[in-house]
Amino acid sequence: MSEREAQELIAKADKKATSSSWFFSGNKYEEAAELYTKAGNIYKMAKRWKESGDTFCKAADMQLKMNEKDEAANTFINASKSYRKSSPQDAIASLENAIMILTERGRFQSAAKHQEDIASIYESELIDLDQAMRAYEVAADWYAGESSTALSHKCMLKVATFAAQLGQYDKAIEKFELVASASLDNQLMKWSLKEYFLKAGLCHIASGDSVTAHNAVDRYCEMDVTFGSTRECQFLQNILTAVDNSDVGQFTGSVVEFDQLSKLDNWKTKILLEIKNSIGEESSLI
Repeated sequence: MSEREAQELIAKADKKATSSSWFFSGNKYEEAAELYTKAGNIYKMAKRWKESGDTFCKAADMQLKMNEKDEAANTFINASKSYRKSSPQDAIASLENAIMILTERGRFQSAAKHQEDIASIYESELIDLDQAMRAYEVAADWYAGESSTALSHKCMLKVATFAAQLGQYDKAIEKFELVASASLDNQLMKWSLKEYFLKAGLCHIASGDSVTAHNAVDRYCEMDVTFGSTRECQFLQNILTAVDNSDVGQFTGSVVEFDQLSKLDNWKTKILLEIKNSIGEESSLI
């Protein structure tokens, strides 16, 4: 199949879609949608991603004219998959069209999945953390409404992660603590508590309120009696002591010691740099 064949199919589809003649029997929109879909698939095989997405969108428009909303949603999603290869913004627009249909029809589980896809595009391809955070937050709410707790928490942790990177520490703390609280009685998730408490605690310290940070660590120890004996809890306490004493050397020593046993990821390193700078050191963390 050639791109020329795709162009011929589109021309036929355009003619059917706009015709008012009795000569074209049957449902002209249905026939046009089929032709556009065939053309879109040809472009897809040829890796002409923008043309493929555009043509799938035309097919979806025909399906909407027939009030075939579920089919149209699926076709917009197919368009987004093509667009994502070359035009992330167009992919987002197609997904938003699909999501509008899905939410109108009460299909919030599916809507949440594709809202998560939008968040992923903002996160990985457009590198827009603020928009990614907002999209993940909507997905988290929709998953929660459908009682998909694990998926909701997964998105909520993304919100918390990006909020902290954007300096929105109160929001990050709220989300980390919410997931931690919900995980207390879940045996499968309980092992992650120390990580959630560590991240929330670092956000408390980074926010500059030492008293609230101390209270938060004490509260985490009450919420989970095992947390007080963990390396993560000891690390938070050591960092707080260094901050209270304005002791950069003690701070750096505590970070080095923890990093040797539990490798710090980029997110924690960034937050720790913010904390270190707040006690007067502009140099590198380690």
